[in-house]
Amino acid sequence: MTDIHSILLISKDSKIESFVVSLLNQNFDNVAVAKNANEGKRKLMECPVDIIIVDSGEGEETDTAIDLSDSSSTVILLVPSSNYDQISYRVETYGIITVTKPLEVYNFYMMMKVACAVQYKIKSLYATNIRLKEKMEEIRLVNRAKMLLIKNLSMSEQDAHRYIEKESMDRCEKRTTIAENIIKTYG
Repeated sequence: MTDIHSILLISKDSKIESFVVSLLNQNFDNVAVAKNANEGKRKLMECPVDIIIVDSGEGEETDTAIDLSDSSSTVILLVPSSNYDQISYRVETYGIITVTKPLEVYNFYMMMKVACAVQYKIKSLYATNIRLKEKMEEIRLVNRAKMLLIKNLSMSEQDAHRYIEKESMDRCEKRTTIAENIIKTYG
């Protein structure tokens, strides 16, 4: 769990706060606490966190957890055991992990491990998504450049492709740089 560095706990209950903070400080570098949803949202705007833990009180902070689930943070919602099924069913489609109160050390620790695993997966998927977007942008630029070469220099698609590849190798530049130059010249 040492690679996950930041956690935000949103709780009005000082007992929950002291219990969770004492457990988390043993394994995490940065644990912030907010007393209510507005304070928590302000803290998130200042500095995004990896994991958000929301104490639902008696169930009234469920909407806060749902609002926060739009971020790339993993959200854990602490719920009373009497409302667990109802609240868990409502929030699971948002990717929120629910944990029953009163908190037990072992169960809470296991849920934190699950949250860390989810966070690693989110970060991996986010990085993959960025790489795919960059690749799609490169393909779009190169295709646009090829179309301009076909239109303006009467090249075939294969010749335009070879031209961009050869220029990229000869100049030791990325294909996107060559494509951008062609677009500037003929676009």
